[in-house]
Amino acid sequence: MKVLKNILLSVGGNDLQPADIYFSGVIKEVRYRSEKIDWDDIADKEKKRKILAKIPKETYPKTADVIDGKWSLAMPGAIDAHVHFNTPGFEDREDFDHASFAAAVGGVTTVIDMPCTSLPPVTNARNLRKKLNALKNRSYVDFAFWGGVRSEDIRGGIDVEKQIAALSDAGVVGFKVYVISGMPEFSDLTYDEILNTAAMIKPTGKPMAVHAEDKTLVENKRNRLRNAGNNSWQAYCEARSVRAEAKAVGELMKTAEATGARIHIVHLSSHAGLKKIKLAQKNGFSVTTETCPHYLYFTQDNFNNDAIKNYLKTAPPVKFEKDKDALWKGLADRTISFVTTDHAGCNPRKEKTSENFWEVYGGIPGVEHRVPFLFSEGFKKGKLNLEQTVRLLSINAAELYGLSSKGKISPGYDADFALINLWKEKTVKSRNMHSKGKFTPFENLIFSAVVEKTILRGNVINKSRKSGKFISANK
Repeated sequence: MKVLKNILLSVGGNDLQPADIYFSGVIKEVRYRSEKIDWDDIADKEKKRKILAKIPKETYPKTADVIDGKWSLAMPGAIDAHVHFNTPGFEDREDFDHASFAAAVGGVTTVIDMPCTSLPPVTNARNLRKKLNALKNRSYVDFAFWGGVRSEDIRGGIDVEKQIAALSDAGVVGFKVYVISGMPEFSDLTYDEILNTAAMIKPTGKPMAVHAEDKTLVENKRNRLRNAGNNSWQAYCEARSVRAEAKAVGELMKTAEATGARIHIVHLSSHAGLKKIKLAQKNGFSVTTETCPHYLYFTQDNFNNDAIKNYLKTAPPVKFEKDKDALWKGLADRTISFVTTDHAGCNPRKEKTSENFWEVYGGIPGVEHRVPFLFSEGFKKGKLNLEQTVRLLSINAAELYGLSSKGKISPGYDADFALINLWKEKTVKSRNMHSKGKFTPFENLIFSAVVEKTILRGNVINKSRKSGKFISANK
Protein backbone atom coordinates (compact mmCIF):
# COMPACT_ATOMS: atom_id res chain seq x y z
CA MET A 1 0.00 0.00 0.00
CA LYS A 2 1.10 3.55 -0.79
CA VAL A 3 -0.15 6.85 0.53
CA LEU A 4 -0.02 10.23 -1.18
CA LYS A 5 -0.39 12.54 1.81
CA ASN A 6 -0.88 16.26 2.21
CA ILE A 7 -2.50 17.04 -1.10
CA LEU A 8 -5.32 19.30 -2.25
CA LEU A 9 -8.08 18.00 -4.51
CA SER A 10 -10.34 20.03 -6.78
CA VAL A 11 -13.90 19.44 -5.51
CA GLY A 12 -15.96 21.85 -7.64
CA GLY A 13 -15.61 25.41 -8.91
CA ASN A 14 -12.59 26.95 -7.16
CA ASP A 15 -12.97 24.80 -4.04
CA LEU A 16 -10.20 22.52 -2.84
CA GLN A 17 -10.16 19.93 -0.07
CA PRO A 18 -7.14 18.62 1.83
CA ALA A 19 -6.85 14.86 1.49
CA ASP A 20 -4.72 11.73 1.46
CA ILE A 21 -4.96 9.07 -1.26
CA TYR A 22 -4.37 5.37 -0.54
CA PHE A 23 -3.39 3.34 -3.58
CA SER A 24 -1.38 0.55 -5.14
CA GLY A 25 -1.58 0.38 -8.93
CA VAL A 26 -5.14 1.61 -8.57
CA ILE A 27 -6.78 4.00 -6.13
CA LYS A 28 -8.12 2.31 -3.00
CA GLU A 29 -9.44 5.21 -0.95
CA VAL A 30 -9.55 8.98 -0.76
CA ARG A 31 -9.59 10.33 2.81
CA TYR A 32 -10.50 13.98 3.25
CA ARG A 33 -8.70 15.78 6.05
CA SER A 34 -10.82 18.90 6.54
CA GLU A 35 -13.64 20.94 5.09
CA LYS A 36 -13.49 22.62 1.68
CA ILE A 37 -11.24 25.64 1.19
CA ASP A 38 -11.84 28.40 -1.35
CA TRP A 39 -8.90 29.07 -3.65
CA ASP A 40 -8.93 32.78 -2.82
CA ASP A 41 -8.26 31.92 0.82
CA ILE A 42 -4.99 30.13 -0.01
CA ALA A 43 -3.89 31.83 -3.23
CA ASP A 44 -1.30 33.74 -1.21
CA LYS A 45 1.59 31.58 0.09
CA GLU A 46 1.43 32.94 3.62
CA LYS A 47 -2.35 32.57 3.85
CA LYS A 48 -1.99 29.02 2.58
CA ARG A 49 0.63 28.20 5.20
CA LYS A 50 -1.52 29.48 8.06
CA ILE A 51 -4.70 27.69 6.98
CA LEU A 52 -3.08 24.35 6.22
CA ALA A 53 -1.08 24.43 9.46
CA LYS A 54 -4.39 24.04 11.33
CA ILE A 55 -5.18 20.68 9.72
CA PRO A 56 -4.69 17.84 12.23
CA LYS A 57 -1.73 15.55 11.57
CA GLU A 58 -2.38 12.01 10.41
CA THR A 59 -0.60 8.78 11.24
CA TYR A 60 -0.03 6.21 8.52
CA PRO A 61 0.54 2.44 8.53
CA LYS A 62 4.19 1.65 9.22
CA THR A 63 4.24 -0.66 6.20
CA ALA A 64 2.93 2.02 3.81
CA ASP A 65 5.15 3.79 1.30
CA VAL A 66 4.28 7.42 2.01
CA ILE A 67 4.78 10.19 -0.57
CA ASP A 68 4.48 13.72 0.75
CA GLY A 69 2.52 15.94 -1.65
CA LYS A 70 3.56 19.05 0.32
CA TRP A 71 0.09 20.50 -0.19
CA SER A 72 0.31 20.58 -3.97
CA LEU A 73 -2.81 20.22 -6.07
CA ALA A 74 -3.22 16.56 -7.03
CA MET A 75 -5.08 16.16 -10.30
CA PRO A 76 -5.79 13.01 -12.30
CA GLY A 77 -2.86 12.30 -14.59
CA ALA A 78 -3.25 14.58 -17.58
CA ILE A 79 -4.28 13.13 -20.94
CA ASP A 80 -2.97 14.62 -24.18
CA ALA A 81 -5.40 13.29 -26.76
CA HIS A 82 -3.57 14.49 -29.89
CA VAL A 83 0.16 13.86 -30.29
CA HIS A 84 2.57 12.84 -33.04
CA PHE A 85 5.35 10.82 -31.40
CA ASN A 86 6.44 9.26 -34.74
CA THR A 87 7.41 5.76 -33.56
CA PRO A 88 7.83 3.88 -35.80
CA GLY A 89 8.49 6.23 -38.67
CA PHE A 90 9.82 9.76 -38.64
CA GLU A 91 12.01 9.24 -35.58
CA ASP A 92 14.63 11.69 -36.78
CA ARG A 93 12.06 14.33 -35.76
CA GLU A 94 10.62 12.79 -32.59
CA ASP A 95 10.27 9.42 -30.89
CA PHE A 96 8.38 7.85 -28.03
CA ASP A 97 11.48 7.63 -25.83
CA HIS A 98 11.98 11.41 -25.74
CA ALA A 99 8.41 12.63 -26.15
CA SER A 100 6.88 10.32 -23.54
CA PHE A 101 9.39 11.49 -20.94
CA ALA A 102 8.63 15.09 -21.88
CA ALA A 103 4.95 14.23 -21.36
CA ALA A 104 5.69 12.87 -17.89
CA VAL A 105 7.68 15.96 -16.95
CA GLY A 106 4.61 17.93 -18.02
CA GLY A 107 2.18 16.04 -15.79
CA VAL A 108 0.84 13.80 -18.56
CA THR A 109 0.28 10.10 -17.83
CA THR A 110 -1.57 9.10 -21.03
CA VAL A 111 -1.19 10.21 -24.64
CA ILE A 112 -3.26 9.32 -27.71
CA ASP A 113 -0.97 9.04 -30.72
CA MET A 114 -2.08 9.93 -34.23
CA PRO A 115 -1.96 7.35 -37.06
CA CYS A 116 -0.57 9.53 -39.83
CA THR A 117 3.02 10.04 -38.66
CA SER A 118 3.72 6.37 -38.14
CA LEU A 119 5.27 4.21 -40.84
CA PRO A 120 3.30 2.24 -41.77
CA PRO A 121 0.32 4.46 -40.88
CA VAL A 122 -2.22 2.93 -38.51
CA THR A 123 -4.95 2.27 -41.09
CA ASN A 124 -5.42 -1.45 -40.42
CA ALA A 125 -4.98 -3.93 -37.58
CA ARG A 126 -1.74 -5.34 -38.99
CA ASN A 127 -0.10 -1.90 -38.94
CA LEU A 128 -1.40 -1.37 -35.42
CA ARG A 129 0.36 -4.56 -34.32
CA LYS A 130 3.58 -3.31 -35.91
CA LYS A 131 3.28 -0.09 -33.96
CA LEU A 132 2.70 -1.97 -30.72
CA ASN A 133 5.79 -4.08 -31.36
CA ALA A 134 7.87 -0.97 -32.06
CA LEU A 135 6.79 0.58 -28.76
CA LYS A 136 7.81 -2.25 -26.45
CA ASN A 137 9.73 -0.75 -23.50
CA ARG A 138 9.91 2.67 -25.14
CA SER A 139 7.29 4.77 -23.33
CA TYR A 140 7.33 6.40 -19.91
CA VAL A 141 3.57 7.01 -20.03
CA ASP A 142 0.54 5.00 -21.06
CA PHE A 143 -0.66 5.37 -24.64
CA ALA A 144 -3.73 4.84 -26.76
CA PHE A 145 -3.98 5.12 -30.55
CA TRP A 146 -6.06 6.75 -33.21
CA GLY A 147 -6.77 4.69 -36.28
CA GLY A 148 -7.06 6.42 -39.63
CA VAL A 149 -8.64 6.37 -43.07
CA ARG A 150 -6.78 7.67 -46.12
CA SER A 151 -7.72 8.07 -49.75
CA GLU A 152 -5.16 5.51 -50.98
CA ASP A 153 -7.19 2.75 -49.37
CA ILE A 154 -10.61 4.04 -50.44
CA ARG A 155 -9.53 4.54 -54.06
CA GLY A 156 -7.42 1.38 -54.09
CA GLY A 157 -10.38 -0.93 -53.69
CA ILE A 158 -9.52 -1.97 -50.13
CA ASP A 159 -12.37 -2.97 -47.83
CA VAL A 160 -12.15 0.12 -45.64
CA GLU A 161 -15.25 -0.77 -43.65
CA LYS A 162 -13.60 -4.05 -42.62
CA GLN A 163 -10.41 -2.21 -41.66
CA ILE A 164 -12.40 0.23 -39.52
CA ALA A 165 -14.19 -2.59 -37.69
CA ALA A 166 -10.93 -4.45 -37.03
CA LEU A 167 -9.19 -1.35 -35.70
CA SER A 168 -12.16 -0.57 -33.47
CA ASP A 169 -12.08 -4.10 -32.06
CA ALA A 170 -8.33 -3.69 -31.46
CA GLY A 171 -9.03 -0.71 -29.21
CA VAL A 172 -8.32 2.51 -31.13
CA VAL A 173 -10.14 5.53 -29.71
CA GLY A 174 -11.42 6.73 -33.09
CA PHE A 175 -10.43 7.47 -36.69
CA LYS A 176 -8.48 10.41 -38.13
CA VAL A 177 -9.14 11.85 -41.58
CA TYR A 178 -7.96 14.96 -43.40
CA VAL A 179 -9.80 17.46 -45.54
CA ILE A 180 -6.33 18.59 -46.62
CA SER A 181 -3.09 16.74 -45.97
CA GLY A 182 0.54 17.46 -46.75
CA MET A 183 1.58 13.84 -46.18
CA PRO A 184 1.98 11.56 -49.20
CA GLU A 185 1.70 8.53 -46.88
CA PHE A 186 -1.69 9.67 -45.55
CA SER A 187 -3.65 11.59 -48.15
CA ASP A 188 -6.86 13.54 -47.65
CA LEU A 189 -10.45 12.63 -48.50
CA THR A 190 -13.08 14.51 -50.48
CA TYR A 191 -16.19 15.63 -48.61
CA ASP A 192 -18.15 12.79 -50.24
CA GLU A 193 -15.52 10.28 -49.09
CA ILE A 194 -15.67 11.75 -45.59
CA LEU A 195 -19.45 11.37 -45.61
CA ASN A 196 -19.18 7.71 -46.61
CA THR A 197 -16.38 7.11 -44.10
CA ALA A 198 -18.43 8.65 -41.28
CA ALA A 199 -21.27 6.25 -42.10
CA MET A 200 -18.82 3.33 -41.87
CA ILE A 201 -17.39 4.56 -38.55
CA LYS A 202 -20.78 5.20 -36.93
CA PRO A 203 -21.49 1.53 -35.98
CA THR A 204 -18.30 1.48 -33.90
CA GLY A 205 -19.65 4.29 -31.71
CA LYS A 206 -16.28 6.01 -31.98
CA PRO A 207 -15.52 9.50 -33.29
CA MET A 208 -14.10 10.58 -36.61
CA ALA A 209 -11.46 13.23 -35.94
CA VAL A 210 -11.00 15.67 -38.79
CA HIS A 211 -8.32 18.17 -39.77
CA ALA A 212 -10.69 20.83 -41.06
CA GLU A 213 -9.33 23.27 -43.65
CA ASP A 214 -11.00 23.41 -47.05
CA LYS A 215 -8.61 21.97 -49.62
CA THR A 216 -9.87 23.92 -52.63
CA LEU A 217 -9.69 27.28 -50.87
CA VAL A 218 -6.22 26.58 -49.45
CA GLU A 219 -4.69 25.19 -52.63
CA ASN A 220 -6.10 27.82 -54.98
CA LYS A 221 -4.80 30.66 -52.80
CA ARG A 222 -1.50 28.92 -52.10
CA ASN A 223 -0.81 28.26 -55.76
CA ARG A 224 -1.51 31.87 -56.73
CA LEU A 225 0.73 33.24 -53.99
CA ARG A 226 3.61 30.84 -54.59
CA ASN A 227 3.48 31.34 -58.35
CA ALA A 228 3.76 35.07 -57.67
CA GLY A 229 6.91 34.40 -55.62
CA ASN A 230 5.30 35.29 -52.29
CA ASN A 231 7.04 33.09 -49.73
CA SER A 232 6.21 35.07 -46.59
CA TRP A 233 4.41 34.03 -43.42
CA GLN A 234 1.63 36.42 -44.47
CA ALA A 235 1.09 34.39 -47.64
CA TYR A 236 0.96 31.13 -45.69
CA CYS A 237 -1.63 32.53 -43.31
CA GLU A 238 -3.65 34.05 -46.13
CA ALA A 239 -3.88 30.65 -47.81
CA ARG A 240 -4.83 28.84 -44.60
CA SER A 241 -7.42 31.41 -43.62
CA VAL A 242 -10.30 31.63 -41.17
CA ARG A 243 -12.59 31.15 -44.15
CA ALA A 244 -10.87 27.87 -45.08
CA GLU A 245 -11.40 26.45 -41.60
CA ALA A 246 -14.99 27.68 -41.34
CA LYS A 247 -15.89 26.23 -44.75
CA ALA A 248 -14.56 22.80 -43.82
CA VAL A 249 -16.20 22.86 -40.40
CA GLY A 250 -19.52 23.75 -42.03
CA GLU A 251 -19.27 20.80 -44.42
CA LEU A 252 -18.44 18.47 -41.54
CA MET A 253 -21.45 19.65 -39.56
CA LYS A 254 -23.55 18.55 -42.56
CA THR A 255 -21.87 15.15 -42.31
CA ALA A 256 -22.78 14.92 -38.63
CA GLU A 257 -26.40 15.77 -39.46
CA ALA A 258 -26.63 13.35 -42.39
CA THR A 259 -25.00 10.34 -40.73
CA GLY A 260 -25.51 10.75 -36.99
CA ALA A 261 -21.82 9.86 -36.60
CA ARG A 262 -19.63 11.42 -33.94
CA ILE A 263 -17.50 14.17 -35.50
CA HIS A 264 -14.54 15.67 -33.66
CA ILE A 265 -12.78 18.73 -35.09
CA VAL A 266 -9.11 18.75 -34.14
CA HIS A 267 -6.97 21.81 -33.28
CA LEU A 268 -9.72 24.39 -33.78
CA SER A 269 -8.27 27.86 -34.36
CA SER A 270 -11.08 30.27 -35.25
CA HIS A 271 -14.17 31.99 -33.89
CA ALA A 272 -16.01 31.31 -37.16
CA GLY A 273 -15.39 27.56 -36.87
CA LEU A 274 -16.39 27.61 -33.22
CA LYS A 275 -19.74 29.28 -34.01
CA LYS A 276 -20.62 26.52 -36.48
CA ILE A 277 -19.74 23.83 -33.94
CA LYS A 278 -21.75 25.54 -31.22
CA LEU A 279 -24.80 25.70 -33.49
CA ALA A 280 -24.45 22.02 -34.40
CA GLN A 281 -24.25 21.09 -30.71
CA LYS A 282 -27.33 23.21 -30.00
CA ASN A 283 -29.16 21.32 -32.75
CA GLY A 284 -28.32 18.02 -31.08
CA PHE A 285 -25.63 16.72 -33.43
CA SER A 286 -22.79 14.61 -32.01
CA VAL A 287 -20.02 17.14 -32.52
CA THR A 288 -17.01 17.92 -30.34
CA THR A 289 -13.79 19.87 -30.73
CA GLU A 290 -10.44 20.66 -29.14
CA THR A 291 -7.95 23.50 -29.31
CA CYS A 292 -4.26 23.95 -28.46
CA PRO A 293 -2.16 26.29 -26.28
CA HIS A 294 -0.71 28.14 -29.26
CA TYR A 295 -4.18 29.19 -30.45
CA LEU A 296 -4.95 30.43 -26.94
CA TYR A 297 -1.80 32.54 -26.58
CA PHE A 298 -0.51 33.73 -29.93
CA THR A 299 -1.96 35.70 -32.83
CA GLN A 300 -0.58 36.42 -36.28
CA ASP A 301 1.06 39.55 -34.87
CA ASN A 302 3.56 37.20 -33.22
CA PHE A 303 4.89 36.17 -36.64
CA ASN A 304 6.55 39.59 -36.69
CA ASN A 305 8.90 38.31 -33.99
CA ASP A 306 11.74 36.75 -35.97
CA ALA A 307 12.97 34.85 -32.91
CA ILE A 308 9.86 32.65 -32.83
CA LYS A 309 8.29 33.15 -36.28
CA ASN A 310 9.30 29.77 -37.72
CA TYR A 311 8.75 27.96 -34.43
CA LEU A 312 5.14 29.16 -34.41
CA LYS A 313 4.24 27.65 -37.77
CA THR A 314 1.44 25.08 -37.59
CA ALA A 315 -1.48 23.98 -39.74
CA PRO A 316 -3.88 25.62 -39.27
CA PRO A 317 -1.95 28.75 -38.30
CA VAL A 318 -2.82 30.89 -35.28
CA LYS A 319 -5.40 33.55 -36.07
CA PHE A 320 -6.42 36.88 -34.49
CA GLU A 321 -7.30 38.39 -31.12
CA LYS A 322 -11.05 37.78 -31.54
CA ASP A 323 -10.38 34.13 -32.32
CA LYS A 324 -8.15 33.71 -29.29
CA ASP A 325 -10.76 35.30 -27.02
CA ALA A 326 -13.54 33.16 -28.48
CA LEU A 327 -11.57 29.96 -27.90
CA TRP A 328 -11.09 30.79 -24.21
CA LYS A 329 -14.84 31.38 -23.92
CA GLY A 330 -15.49 28.11 -25.74
CA LEU A 331 -13.41 26.27 -23.16
CA ALA A 332 -15.30 27.92 -20.30
CA ASP A 333 -18.77 27.18 -21.71
CA ARG A 334 -17.81 23.59 -22.66
CA THR A 335 -18.28 24.03 -26.43
CA ILE A 336 -14.63 22.96 -26.63
CA SER A 337 -14.08 19.65 -24.83
CA PHE A 338 -10.39 19.87 -24.00
CA VAL A 339 -6.96 21.24 -24.83
CA THR A 340 -4.44 19.07 -26.70
CA THR A 341 -1.00 19.96 -28.06
CA ASP A 342 -0.86 18.43 -31.55
CA HIS A 343 2.72 17.76 -30.39
CA ALA A 344 4.93 17.58 -33.49
CA GLY A 345 8.67 17.96 -33.13
CA CYS A 346 11.55 18.15 -35.55
CA ASN A 347 15.21 19.09 -35.70
CA PRO A 348 14.86 22.89 -35.70
CA ARG A 349 18.27 23.43 -37.28
CA LYS A 350 17.19 21.39 -40.30
CA GLU A 351 13.49 22.18 -40.64
CA LYS A 352 12.76 25.48 -38.88
CA THR A 353 15.31 27.82 -40.46
CA SER A 354 14.22 28.40 -44.08
CA GLU A 355 13.56 31.95 -45.27
CA ASN A 356 10.85 30.46 -47.49
CA PHE A 357 7.95 30.08 -45.06
CA TRP A 358 6.22 27.47 -47.22
CA GLU A 359 9.22 25.18 -46.64
CA VAL A 360 9.33 25.55 -42.85
CA TYR A 361 8.18 22.44 -40.99
CA GLY A 362 4.80 23.03 -39.35
CA GLY A 363 4.64 21.75 -35.80
CA ILE A 364 5.28 22.57 -32.14
CA PRO A 365 6.55 20.10 -29.50
CA GLY A 366 4.19 21.15 -26.72
CA VAL A 367 3.43 18.06 -24.61
CA GLU A 368 5.68 19.25 -21.79
CA HIS A 369 4.08 22.70 -21.50
CA ARG A 370 0.31 22.20 -21.80
CA VAL A 371 -0.52 21.51 -18.14
CA PRO A 372 1.39 24.42 -16.57
CA PHE A 373 0.22 26.66 -19.43
CA LEU A 374 -3.46 26.04 -18.78
CA PHE A 375 -3.15 26.53 -15.03
CA SER A 376 -1.06 29.66 -15.55
CA GLU A 377 -2.89 31.33 -18.43
CA GLY A 378 -6.35 29.90 -17.79
CA PHE A 379 -6.95 29.31 -14.09
CA LYS A 380 -4.54 31.79 -12.52
CA LYS A 381 -5.72 34.57 -14.85
CA GLY A 382 -9.39 33.92 -14.18
CA LYS A 383 -10.42 32.62 -17.62
CA LEU A 384 -11.25 29.20 -16.15
CA ASN A 385 -12.05 27.95 -12.69
CA LEU A 386 -10.07 25.13 -11.11
CA GLU A 387 -12.64 22.43 -11.85
CA GLN A 388 -12.82 23.45 -15.53
CA THR A 389 -9.03 23.40 -15.83
CA VAL A 390 -8.75 19.86 -14.49
CA ARG A 391 -11.59 18.65 -16.71
CA LEU A 392 -9.96 20.18 -19.79
CA LEU A 393 -6.63 18.52 -19.02
CA SER A 394 -7.78 15.03 -18.10
CA ILE A 395 -11.38 14.12 -17.27
CA ASN A 396 -13.10 15.14 -20.51
CA ALA A 397 -10.73 13.27 -22.81
CA ALA A 398 -11.00 10.09 -20.73
CA GLU A 399 -14.79 10.27 -20.91
CA LEU A 400 -14.99 11.15 -24.61
CA TYR A 401 -12.63 8.39 -25.74
CA GLY A 402 -13.71 5.61 -23.40
CA LEU A 403 -10.51 5.37 -21.35
CA SER A 404 -12.42 3.88 -18.46
CA SER A 405 -9.51 3.50 -16.01
CA LYS A 406 -8.26 7.05 -16.47
CA GLY A 407 -9.27 10.60 -15.65
CA LYS A 408 -10.59 10.45 -12.08
CA ILE A 409 -9.25 10.37 -8.56
CA SER A 410 -11.71 7.82 -7.31
CA PRO A 411 -11.51 4.21 -6.03
CA GLY A 412 -10.95 1.70 -8.81
CA TYR A 413 -9.27 4.13 -11.21
CA ASP A 414 -5.58 3.93 -12.11
CA ALA A 415 -3.36 5.66 -9.57
CA ASP A 416 -2.31 8.33 -12.10
CA PHE A 417 -1.58 11.72 -10.54
CA ALA A 418 0.10 14.98 -11.43
CA LEU A 419 1.16 17.17 -8.50
CA ILE A 420 0.88 20.86 -9.39
CA ASN A 421 2.48 23.64 -7.37
CA LEU A 422 0.21 26.65 -7.90
CA TRP A 423 2.43 28.88 -5.77
CA LYS A 424 5.61 28.56 -7.81
CA GLU A 425 6.86 29.97 -11.13
CA LYS A 426 9.03 28.59 -13.90
CA THR A 427 10.39 30.19 -17.05
CA VAL A 428 10.12 28.21 -20.29
CA LYS A 429 13.54 27.56 -21.80
CA SER A 430 13.93 25.42 -24.91
CA ARG A 431 17.30 24.15 -23.70
CA ASN A 432 15.53 22.51 -20.75
CA MET A 433 12.96 20.65 -22.84
CA HIS A 434 12.93 16.85 -22.88
CA SER A 435 11.48 16.26 -26.36
CA LYS A 436 13.88 15.40 -29.16
CA GLY A 437 13.62 18.78 -30.89
CA LYS A 438 14.26 21.54 -28.36
CA PHE A 439 12.37 24.59 -29.60
CA THR A 440 9.21 26.45 -28.64
CA PRO A 441 7.45 29.71 -29.43
CA PHE A 442 6.76 29.94 -25.67
CA GLU A 443 10.44 30.69 -25.00
CA ASN A 444 10.87 32.87 -21.88
CA LEU A 445 7.18 32.77 -20.95
CA ILE A 446 6.79 32.52 -17.17
CA PHE A 447 4.33 29.86 -16.06
CA SER A 448 2.83 30.54 -12.62
CA ALA A 449 2.29 26.82 -12.03
CA VAL A 450 4.84 24.00 -11.91
CA VAL A 451 4.48 20.22 -12.25
CA GLU A 452 6.32 18.80 -9.24
CA LYS A 453 5.77 15.08 -9.70
CA THR A 454 3.97 12.66 -12.03
CA ILE A 455 2.78 9.24 -10.89
CA LEU A 456 1.72 6.48 -13.30
CA ARG A 457 -0.27 3.53 -11.94
CA GLY A 458 1.19 4.07 -8.48
CA ASN A 459 4.82 4.72 -9.39
CA VAL A 460 6.62 8.05 -9.61
CA ILE A 461 7.89 8.40 -13.18
CA ASN A 462 11.65 8.79 -13.51
CA LYS A 463 14.29 8.12 -16.14
CA SER A 464 15.08 4.64 -14.83
CA ARG A 465 11.79 3.01 -15.76
CA LYS A 466 9.74 2.88 -18.98
CA SER A 467 6.49 1.33 -17.76
CA GLY A 468 3.99 2.85 -20.20
CA LYS A 469 1.51 0.41 -21.71
CA PHE A 470 -1.18 0.34 -24.39
CA ILE A 471 -4.63 1.39 -23.23
CA SER A 472 -7.55 0.02 -25.21
CA ALA A 473 -10.59 2.23 -25.72
CA ASN A 474 -12.77 -0.88 -25.46
CA LYS A 475 -12.00 -1.49 -21.79
